[in-house]
Amino acid sequence: MNLDVAAQAALIVFSDNYFEARQKLREIAPGSQAYECSVKGPDGEDLFTDVAYFGPVNAKKLLVLVSGTHGVEGYCGSAAQLLFLKTELHDVLPSATAVLIIHALNCYGFAWDRRVTAEGVDLNRNFIDFSKPLPQNPGYEELAEYLVPVNTSKEVLRRADEILAAYEATHGTEKFRLAYSGGQYSRPEGIFYGGKQPTEARRTLEKIAADYDVASRDEVIILDYHTGLGPYGYGELQCEQSTGQPNYDRAVRIFGASVTSPDVGTSTSVSLRGTQDLFWQRILGERGTYVGPEFGTYPLPGGRIALRRDHWLFAYSPDNVNSELGRKIRDATKRHYYPQELDWKEMVAWRSHQLHRQVLEGLASGK
Repeated sequence: MNLDVAAQAALIVFSDNYFEARQKLREIAPGSQAYECSVKGPDGEDLFTDVAYFGPVNAKKLLVLVSGTHGVEGYCGSAAQLLFLKTELHDVLPSATAVLIIHALNCYGFAWDRRVTAEGVDLNRNFIDFSKPLPQNPGYEELAEYLVPVNTSKEVLRRADEILAAYEATHGTEKFRLAYSGGQYSRPEGIFYGGKQPTEARRTLEKIAADYDVASRDEVIILDYHTGLGPYGYGELQCEQSTGQPNYDRAVRIFGASVTSPDVGTSTSVSLRGTQDLFWQRILGERGTYVGPEFGTYPLPGGRIALRRDHWLFAYSPDNVNSELGRKIRDATKRHYYPQELDWKEMVAWRSHQLHRQVLEGLASGK
């Protein structure tokens, strides 16, 4: 891929909405399997998670590419998956290797331009063991009414922001970020809510893994595409493991020193509860290596405002979700997690192609 090809690819693989992204995927992978969602799109459309598989049926090595874990972030992940197929990497897979493409895992969130599932759950906090006591986040409890106020008057929001800033000044940025985004299981109307049971999207992933017998593979590498954290356009490689653990060390051997980890203190993310990595660990153990490419967009204050307004809309003003106000709020979320500028798209295309090349080289060499 040269500079011109990257710019041209950026014009082709990105989409304006979930439905266009799905059509592009199904056109290039007509044999894909559709897993229907029980809820509908903004205009009553049917929604699906689509899965495409290439390579030997019983391949011992498997690459899994996931888009749309956080629905609205699916614009980036879908583009990366389409780029993989447009560059025909599925036709030059290493020996005994297959690729499994999971398109729009949280198809509801993708279609509605929300991070959360239809249940209002952050899917990347939903993979805990619900047979055990739910994790506690006392910091979130203290801040909940200020993170998503019922009343959105200017004075109420100004006061809420003052209280949040005071909490961060008193307890430090790290504790504030853990309280804010580490995951909470008590406030369904709130942000980063992990739920009280497995969501439909989680059950869909579990069914896909069973249908394609992922647990029987000798080596599985998962790339789960995200956006929103870090410098504009930069693709950070976030690993949920830490130094000395086989999964983390394997990721570093494949992708190099750009791999980060919250546990090591090198990531823009804090340590999270209930991430998708827990699912892959449960079924694969040390045979699985999960990495979350995270492409930065805009500074965090904008993201916090977008999420606050999104959760307020769906929790406290649901009759307005398809009104002019509702569309404006949803569009602001989309624009924060999916910058429309060509330079950002080109950066995503370049980095994604690099990661795809690295992971296939790693699978071929047995790193």
